Amino acid sequence: MSEALPTPDPAPTALRAGAPSRAQALRERVTTGIVAAAAEVFARQGAAANMAEVASAAGVARATVYRYFPTRQALLEQLAEIAVRDAGRRLEETRLEKVDPDEGVTRAARALLEVGDYLTVIAREGVRPRSDDYERRLLAPLRRLFARGQSSGAFRRDMPADWLTNAFVELVVSAAASLPASGRDDTVAAVSGLFLDGAREPNARAAASASRAAKRTRRKS
Repeated sequence: MSEALPTPDPAPTALRAGAPSRAQALRERVTTGIVAAAAEVFARQGAAANMAEVASAAGVARATVYRYFPTRQALLEQLAEIAVRDAGRRLEETRLEKVDPDEGVTRAARALLEVGDYLTVIAREGVRPRSDDYERRLLAPLRRLFARGQSSGAFRRDMPADWLTNAFVELVVSAAASLPASGRDDTVAAVSGLFLDGAREPNARAAASASRAAKRTRRKS
């Protein structure tokens, strides 16, 4: 039977179990396009963005968006699941536990910034996945990094690791939203530098400042 004919695939269900059907593949493509468009639109326009603008950005009818996501909240929840899964994977790949706390902050900033608009939206909207992935995959690795830095004397201990974790995420999100014209490396340096200047213990901060001054002197000579 020709594949071009609009008839159901006659292959037995058992043979088709390992691969998505055409309908499933189409649904996945449309879903991915809608969510990607939503991330861009919501990141740029915030709460003012509506589903019609998402549909326009995705190149589909508004009715199609509502067929896949009946409410704005449902779309945001799907976006959150993708964002957290991506952030968790990137943080895991940075191997934060294998580097010193300062380098860990720089790596974490880069990992989260690479998630892009998805992270900006879920942070701004306050939406979280329906599972515990946000805590387990995103917050927990960062909290362990800051707790380790506090134990080693690199980071100040007058603020809980939870506070440092939330402050760091908020700083990354703010930078991602307000510095779109900056290069990725410049944004990573700005975020990590600003955060570390506030998070370091006073003695460690003085040592870091002296180290930066020495580097500037060497570059000039």
